[in-house]
Amino acid sequence: MSESLIYVAEDDDNIREILRCTLDSYGYATRVFDSAPQLLEAVREQLPDLILMDIMMPGMDGLQALRLLKQDRRTAGVPVIFLTAKSSEIDKVKGLDLGAEDYITKPFGLLELAARVRAALRRQPPERQHILRGGDIVVDVDDHAVTRAGQPLELTLKEFELLRILIANRERVVPREELLNEIWGYDFAGETRTLDMHIKTLRAKLGDDVEHPRYIKTIRAVGYKFIG
Repeated sequence: MSESLIYVAEDDDNIREILRCTLDSYGYATRVFDSAPQLLEAVREQLPDLILMDIMMPGMDGLQALRLLKQDRRTAGVPVIFLTAKSSEIDKVKGLDLGAEDYITKPFGLLELAARVRAALRRQPPERQHILRGGDIVVDVDDHAVTRAGQPLELTLKEFELLRILIANRERVVPREELLNEIWGYDFAGETRTLDMHIKTLRAKLGDDVEHPRYIKTIRAVGYKFIG
């Protein structure tokens, strides 16, 4: 399984850097932002596995940002942990009622923060909401939608299934026979060039290059591997 992607929205420069360094040290892929609008823009381009967000930020606070996330079906399932200096019960209730996953009051210990992050990620089902991610490519299995760098791609059903399988199995080479069986069925009587042609058209739509692949690598005489 690929490393978890965590977004951090915090307007305090020192706290933001401490959070980034701490999460990086635990092996997470971390992106940090100093405002809620910046975070929301990044979420539109690529879904994270978890968001850490301060409540008290200028312009748009964390509660407003969470409302927007929960109103969008695509982002509603992204877990959010609030970070805030506020400690009153009413503020905690507001955040949790809006759908926050957890709530940590500043100042907090970094070991506790790491434990809360691990717990929040464990509570999410595998491939939450059936969203698959490989680099800047996002595959929404439920909606049969694909974006690259935030831009939608128009794929045929077979191309979509190829991409879905390759990203879902990105830690290994997927044999040609497995792809043929999964997509065309065990009784498929066509030529194996059918697979090659679909890989070719998929690569073209991804803007990939055969000689210097960014997404799909050919493993000669074996199959294909997603490397994005």
